[in-house]
Amino acid sequence: MSFHTRTTCRACDSRHLNLILSLGRLPLANSFLRDPAEFATEVSYPLNLGLCPACHLLQLLDVVSPDMMFTHYLYLSAMSDTIAEHNRLLAAELVERLSLTADSLVAEVGSNDGSLLRCFHPYGARTVGIEPATNLATMARSRGVDTVNAFLDSATAAEIVASRGRASLVVANNVLAHVEDTRAFLTACRELLAPDGMIVIESPYVRNLVTGLQYDTIYHEHQCYFSAQALVRLCDAVGLSIRRIELVPVHGGSFRLSAQPAAAARPEHAASAFELLQAERDAGFDRRAVYDDFARQVEESRRSLRALLERVRADGHSVAAYGAAAKGNTLLNYCDIDTGLVECIVDRNPLKIGLWSPGMHLPVRDVSVLVEEQPDYVLLLAWNFAPEIIAQQAAYRRRGGKFIIPIPTPTVV
Repeated sequence: MSFHTRTTCRACDSRHLNLILSLGRLPLANSFLRDPAEFATEVSYPLNLGLCPACHLLQLLDVVSPDMMFTHYLYLSAMSDTIAEHNRLLAAELVERLSLTADSLVAEVGSNDGSLLRCFHPYGARTVGIEPATNLATMARSRGVDTVNAFLDSATAAEIVASRGRASLVVANNVLAHVEDTRAFLTACRELLAPDGMIVIESPYVRNLVTGLQYDTIYHEHQCYFSAQALVRLCDAVGLSIRRIELVPVHGGSFRLSAQPAAAARPEHAASAFELLQAERDAGFDRRAVYDDFARQVEESRRSLRALLERVRADGHSVAAYGAAAKGNTLLNYCDIDTGLVECIVDRNPLKIGLWSPGMHLPVRDVSVLVEEQPDYVLLLAWNFAPEIIAQQAAYRRRGGKFIIPIPTPTVV
């Protein structure tokens, strides 16, 4: 089936999922179109966010087949200088913390173009990527990164262990939120590990989503938004002990979870997990009211952004958008921002230039358009990289260009 609606929680199997926010029917956020002839046959799906009252996992109620979203993928992690530096620092930290050597195997799930794994090569560690997108797996191999073109499951884990040995480190950055069966995924990660190995996972953190009104990060690929309570519940279920949880600023605010196979029948978790869990309770994240207020503020933010763009256009100003990112397509479609308000999207990613955005059908053009055509305003869809982008576009700003940062409250810079 290409699409279905969940009736049970991904973490605890509760059958009482409460609808928090409906974004309507949206196309897949990375389903860019190659020709205007495709506009009429474009498919959209419901996008509804629900909350489990038992374990407080915020999750999508609507599920699209991963084959439709991930076997060909247009996001390149190498495009951002911010992510490149993040990867370099993360690799250096993990090599030191885990004492990785030339005998160590580092496995990355969702390895994309191999950018993170390449950061381990100077330290001599062996690496293997697990990447379901055929185009990205091919790209990574061309860059010298051993890559298995598959989704991670128990069979894939067994194949890698048989051919390459067990991993000292399994990294899964921005992957856990993308899988429907979180317990099966974590189990497969554990099966890849050596007995003393470590799983390190980064994923968007629910408090940043809610307090930062990051509703544009809600799209069909992102199936979960994790709290510490939900993470503890999941790790208990699959026999993983949380060694640390820390918060990191990347992608608008994420958690970094480090976990190992539990030594006992009941996993024991580090104090940092329970400290984060208590902080969530103190802030009301174990009560529905916080999420209902989030939904109300999302609608207010939507109205404010549309009003700003309509005013700018009524005054005769031109507007482009920066960043053909998945989150941008949620924002464009939910806020109904078409070519009447924004003329085009500019991007550095060569895989997206020349395409049209899903739903709103904005043409994607090269970033050089900003200086060559000097639109009066740029709607910053990739707001999580705002400092990097604004610094890169110094020439555009010197000539009077302004940026609109849409999240959480629309602001002109």
